[in-house]
Amino acid sequence: MVNGKSVKVLQKEVDTYISQFKEGYFSPLAMVARLTEELGELAREVNHYYGEKPKKSTETEKAIEEELGDLLFVIICLANSLNIDLEEAHDFVMNKFNTRDKDRWTRIENKDGE
Repeated sequence: MVNGKSVKVLQKEVDTYISQFKEGYFSPLAMVARLTEELGELAREVNHYYGEKPKKSTETEKAIEEELGDLLFVIICLANSLNIDLEEAHDFVMNKFNTRDKDRWTRIENKDGE
């Protein structure tokens, strides 16, 4: 990865951060609840930017980017707490999409008509 972090590096970075606290990772159930909370915050931001519900004048400006980052952090925490390698999980899912779902959608033809 050029000028970027691998998923393994992200997982290690989060683990290093969490490991400095006695409490450690929250329980998986608590993290799923937190994941739901963060997803709701993302949905709210997307609705403000692209939906029909503008922000109230009293609401602070948050970026979709920040909410996605919050979601990613919690996903990494959940994976780390369950000893799941997210690169392996990603590879498994991509294989599933590239096999089971390979003909599900209409492909874009390249310039040569293939």
